[in-house]
Amino acid sequence: MTPRMASKLMSGLLLCLTMRLAAQEPAGAAAQVRRLEERWTAAYKERDINVLSTLLTEDFLITVEDGSTYSKAGYITHSADPTVRVEVAELSDLRVRVSGGGNVAVVTGAYHEKGLSNRKPYEYHDRLTDVWIRAGKSWRVLSSHYSVPLKITF
Repeated sequence: MTPRMASKLMSGLLLCLTMRLAAQEPAGAAAQVRRLEERWTAAYKERDINVLSTLLTEDFLITVEDGSTYSKAGYITHSADPTVRVEVAELSDLRVRVSGGGNVAVVTGAYHEKGLSNRKPYEYHDRLTDVWIRAGKSWRVLSSHYSVPLKITF
């Protein structure tokens, strides 16, 4: 094998390896964001303010079912409310899409919550959209939107 042929072969192998790693990154990022989404749900249910604080960006904004919006501080205050006891917090139908060069992830899915608020039972069945951004090696939630699906009858 000539040095020129060996150089071309090595360049081709490096190119293939780079392409393979680039293709795997979104799948790995999607799995990581999915785990963090589940961690966020568990932290909310358990009122783990420390975990919530680390998962949300400083300029986090959430829109809830009635159209109200809350900042990071407002969401954490709501999450710590001792008059609310979350008994069920479940995610389903989650889809994670990674884009923006692997630095942005959009999560869509369904959310079910059941519990007591001021000792009165409540239950929600929502659709959600969450936007995660990569901050260094970690991911944080930038924005979240929850809505109640309309029941259309004919």
